Amino acid sequence: MNKAQKNEVIARLKEKFSHYPHFYLADSSALTVEQVNKLRRACFNGKVEMKVAKNTLIRKALESIEPTRYSSVFTALKGQTAIFFTENPKEPALIISRFRKEQKSEKPILKLAYIDSEIYEGDTQLETLTQLKSKADLLGELISLLQSPVHRVVGALQSGGQTLSGVLKTLETKASS
Repeated sequence: MNKAQKNEVIARLKEKFSHYPHFYLADSSALTVEQVNKLRRACFNGKVEMKVAKNTLIRKALESIEPTRYSSVFTALKGQTAIFFTENPKEPALIISRFRKEQKSEKPILKLAYIDSEIYEGDTQLETLTQLKSKADLLGELISLLQSPVHRVVGALQSGGQTLSGVLKTLETKASS
């Protein structure tokens, strides 16, 4: 690979790292070509981009964005590295977990996950990453929590047995206790 080709790879990686807020680094070196193709297909179906690149090119792409921001990622850049770029922070973890079960294998091995500036290092973090809640899930929970008291008041008002004054007295009693 000549210098122009390397610079092109660095530029493409830089674009991906800048575009996607989350990425995973994994070791896929023990996978066969057939297994890698299955993993790529699973990534495509899960809207995750999977790329394999040389560690030095990955490092240069990250350094060109912001050297100090990604400095803790550099320790994971050893051996063969597959990068999973994603909008959904837990999707690569789910893909890797399902792939392992289907293949009855411990590969690929998670090296590191970079999620919203947080680092999850090591394969032991995979289970934790599969349990992450997406931004939409968290917003949904927050909205339902905020709506809950309103639903109770509306339900009480709609119930035929209580009048508005009864509801207000009940709320006043609860507030004073």
